[in-house]
Formats: sequence, C-alpha cells, structure tokens
Amino acid sequence: MDVQAERKVRQVLNPTFPPPQPSGLSPALARNIRALQARRSHEERQASLQERVAEAITRFTGSMAFVYLHVVLFGSWILVNSGLLPIMPKWDESFVILGTSASVEAIFLSTFVLISQNRMAAAADKRADLDLHISLLAEHEVTKLVTLVSAITDHLSIETAADDEVEELQQDVAPDAVLDEIERNDRS
Repeated sequence: MDVQAERKVRQVLNPTFPPPQPSGLSPALARNIRALQARRSHEERQASLQERVAEAITRFTGSMAFVYLHVVLFGSWILVNSGLLPIMPKWDESFVILGTSASVEAIFLSTFVLISQNRMAAAADKRADLDLHISLLAEHEVTKLVTLVSAITDHLSIETAADDEVEELQQDVAPDAVLDEIERNDRS
C-alpha cells in the first residue's frame, strides 16, 4: 500500500475531528461551551455564603413577586392607616414608620445590589482578560500565517495587490504600545 493510501485509511479510521454533532455545533465549540459552563459552575460553588445570600436576595428583589409583595404590604399599610380600610386599628397615622421602614429597606437592598454588581464586574473582568489573551494569540497566529503565505508567494514568484501591506502585516502587535496610544488619544 502506498503512503497516500495509508494516510487516507488512517483518516477514515481515526479522523482528526469527530463527525459533526447532531446539534450542528462543531466538537470544539461544544467542548468550549461545556468547559465554560463547568468553570461558571465551579466559580458559583466557590462563592462564599455571604455572596450567595446577597445574590439570592438581589435575584428576589429584582422579581415581580417582590413588586407584588410590596404593593400588598404598602398598599394595606396605607389603606389601614389612612382609615380607608377599617379592618384593624391605625398604628401609623403619620406614616413615619412606613417611611422609615422603606428607607432602611432601600439602604439594605442597594447594598445587596452593589455586592452582586461587584461580583459580576469581577467575572466580566476575567472574561475581558480571556478575550484579550485569545485575541492576542489569534493576532500572533495570523501574523505567522501571513509570514508563511508571503514566503510561499515569494518562492513561487507570485505578485498580489496586498504585497505593499505584507511587511506591515508580518509585524506582531505590541499590546502595551496599543494601550499607550489609546490613552494618549483619550487625554487629547
């Protein structure tokens, strides 16, 4: 059996990539999705009890059930203490207790929301760092591919319209230089 025939047999018996998944996702994409889900689950399990409590409170306070609960509680309070619903004696005719209770509740709720936002911001920062690293890696790989393709076209004496730009494309991007330039432009 010649070398090419052996190679084809190996590819059929042991393909480089498994066949496409029924969902239409490539195996690499499906693997990445599972890895990201596992990472997110792991990070949620690593959250402290305080963070989980703050997250649960924030989730509840951001729901319509919380709104309905407040409509009933505050509505009943106002109706009873204004005398419009005489099912029980008035206990807060000036609504000072209601106002104080609502103010204290607002202080605590805003604190829980800030705790949750800080946690989400930290996760977003991690994702942004990952995006940057992947983008830099992809840019580096593309730069190497441009260099290889350029060498092939030179070897085959092929001229293209992109020849003038190839030298610039073969240079790696220095991320710190890009950030410095962005900061200089932002100050202007």
